[in-house]
Amino acid sequence: MDFGNHMDVAYVQKALAARFGVQLVIDRVVARNIAAGLAAKASVFFATDGQLYCLVYGPSRLLLGDIKKIAVRIGLRAETFFPPRGQPEYFDEFGRQKFREIFPGFGRITDRDIMYYRTLAPYNPALILVDEVKDGHIYQADSDARSGWRVAAKCQYHRGEVK
Repeated sequence: MDFGNHMDVAYVQKALAARFGVQLVIDRVVARNIAAGLAAKASVFFATDGQLYCLVYGPSRLLLGDIKKIAVRIGLRAETFFPPRGQPEYFDEFGRQKFREIFPGFGRITDRDIMYYRTLAPYNPALILVDEVKDGHIYQADSDARSGWRVAAKCQYHRGEVK
């Protein structure tokens, strides 16, 4: 799914329903198609339910670990990473499968055992329910900036209270 050229609200809403099984109505776009690294883009938007969401996508293979890192670097604290539609245990199942490949004789697998292996799950596009915008800024990658990141949008948000 390429959202880069199709950031039309209706298209994105249909794609989110098809890919993640969530019925979101986009109310306001805060940041559209911002650079979220070398090969990823992100769009941050409010839905009519008052929640802030972030959609990360790109042409390259992204993993859950990459998406977590991107969320932190663009200034978001993630609450939920939505799994693909119809696979509510997608990340755990992938983590268990990877763990079994590496440790085939290991009998009992706990959540703690698969914590790292969950982050290796392919996850593109990714939908994130945002808990908080950390310092009131959403950042985008910028190779010319000293830190490699610059402010793309200002947004004060903490889940439960919108300013």
